[in-house]
Amino acid sequence: MTGSPSRVFAALMPAGGDTFRDENQTNLFRALQPPACEAQTSGREVQVTGSCELSALPDRATLCISVSSNKDSVNDVTNSVSRRLEYILQALRQHEVKGENTTVTKVLRRGDNSYDMEAEVSVVFTDFTAMQSVSNVLVEKLDRTVTVSPPSFSLSPDSLNKLRRQACLAAVESARRKAREVCGMLGQALGRPLLVKEEEAREWTGQPEEGGAGAGQRGALASLQDSVRKATAFASSHVYVSFEIRPKDRARKKH
Repeated sequence: MTGSPSRVFAALMPAGGDTFRDENQTNLFRALQPPACEAQTSGREVQVTGSCELSALPDRATLCISVSSNKDSVNDVTNSVSRRLEYILQALRQHEVKGENTTVTKVLRRGDNSYDMEAEVSVVFTDFTAMQSVSNVLVEKLDRTVTVSPPSFSLSPDSLNKLRRQACLAAVESARRKAREVCGMLGQALGRPLLVKEEEAREWTGQPEEGGAGAGQRGALASLQDSVRKATAFASSHVYVSFEIRPKDRARKKH
């Protein structure tokens, strides 16, 4: 995965009379000083942690198709490559691939008595079925001067950011449930959140499992499934949350 994992530190603004102090420069404590008319609840809080790990399958596949030719003249080599490129682009259009997802590059080289031309078509698919269909058609219809490489799978940046956020939110929800159960066990009610801090955020892609599913299988289909599994993205989040503790009878009055 590219990019450094995000870290979140959020604290709600204190109510009137509330103060923060930093002791040891390592732990953050909150000292509550409620108005005189309010019941004394200073220092009543529960501190918990929550963790979550989520995964997401790749949602993009990049297919690279290369064309090569060697001819005695520039016109001959250009025409040879152009005919094959046009067939490839036509196959993409028939499968409703947008032009913005297609990149074509060409390189011409001069030899001693001939010309070499290489062209590459790079296509980003979001429809894996269409990708496989295009690949099969090109392998079947075109000669050995055209090479279709195995697809490369990945998760789009938007999907990766969404996965990170979902992992953080799920970790906070896990901490909230834990704090509520603790308060219930103590005969108290869970109050407002005082501090939410994401202490660790990690992300990585899947790795092949020794002896796992697909081990010992052969063929292109097994290789394709393995590529998808290796490109599966994982995100984990570990959070620290502090909640105010309220007496149950006070909580009832507020409702």
